[in-house]
Amino acid sequence: MDDHQALHKLLAYEEIRQLVAKYAIALDARRLDELVELFIDDVEVGVFGKGHPALKASFEESLAPLGTTILSVSNHVIDFSSPTDATGEVYCSAEIEQGELWLRQRILYQDHYRHTARGWKFVKRHHLLWYSAPMGIDPRTLPPANWPSSNVGMGTLPSAFHHSDDASS
Repeated sequence: MDDHQALHKLLAYEEIRQLVAKYAIALDARRLDELVELFIDDVEVGVFGKGHPALKASFEESLAPLGTTILSVSNHVIDFSSPTDATGEVYCSAEIEQGELWLRQRILYQDHYRHTARGWKFVKRHHLLWYSAPMGIDPRTLPPANWPSSNVGMGTLPSAFHHSDDASS
């Protein structure tokens, strides 16, 4: 790899790290227009459809029952499959106000990134949960969270690490 390629790759790493940090801040601040702009234009949003309006509707629905959220990202590993495509795994610690509960969560995001004319964007984010527990409760004593119908309880990690093909859908 020559110096130009190495510099290009280092800049890509930093832009992707900034993408992840911007996601956390935009979500916590409920700046949904900024949040959806972090994704490719034709992002797939499951039952909501495709594109930024569908993604915004999905975020509006999932965030509606929540008050304050505080996402803190760390442990970010990025792998490039080409100069314009990469995947990543990002740890996230979260505190979430949900009604009378103040929850703490530990999350693993499995991401797909693509370089576009507007810079690096998310193609897809897959959310895996270690646990979501009310403050002061040992999460190991809780039943499965059964996401997305319930976000309180034990998640699929760490056992999903042993079945990574199943967990990356």
